[in-house]
Amino acid sequence: MTCQLYLLTPPRLDAGFLETLIEALEAGEVAALQIRLKDHSVDEIKQLAPPLIKAAQARDVAVILNDDPELAVALGCDGVHVGQGDVPAKQARAAIGPRRMLGVTCHDSRHLAMQAGEAGADYVAFGAFYPTQTKEPPSMADLDILEWWSEIFEIPSVAIGGITVENAKPLIEAGADFLAVSSGVWSHVDGPAKAVIAFNALMRGE
Repeated sequence: MTCQLYLLTPPRLDAGFLETLIEALEAGEVAALQIRLKDHSVDEIKQLAPPLIKAAQARDVAVILNDDPELAVALGCDGVHVGQGDVPAKQARAAIGPRRMLGVTCHDSRHLAMQAGEAGADYVAFGAFYPTQTKEPPSMADLDILEWWSEIFEIPSVAIGGITVENAKPLIEAGADFLAVSSGVWSHVDGPAKAVIAFNALMRGE
């Protein structure tokens, strides 16, 4: 399959973000949007998330909530993404049921990725591949983990961490099924919509 774009929200939303999001989603192909509002409280997320969810799902973009399986279900998200310090993958799968998507952060660990697959993950996320402004990554990953995974397993892989239009090509070539991008889109010099267009072109091999 062709590599696809997986957008992550900024950790804190500015006024007007919904309009920015819609422009980005309408600029090109986006497979998924992860609502990752680390700098907002749960009550704020309950207020901020519904318009984002509606905008994405109306454009056939899957919506994944970070960290909280029960809230993902309550908000009508298409799935949840859990880290190694969050709800265990098996517990998250039980909470969201069989039809919603489950993604699991696996850092640079082949063992964690295989465990996630056994626990019912729909995708595994490797990274960080590059330094990131969003958070201090606990580990850095090498391209060979993407190559290894894509050769052996059918579960899709997501590459994450500091990905920009300028540095994405090696990840695509290594076999990443999705690129999870935050500031590489929202802080792009020409604006988020142009970033989506540029990522799409890269993924088509242009």
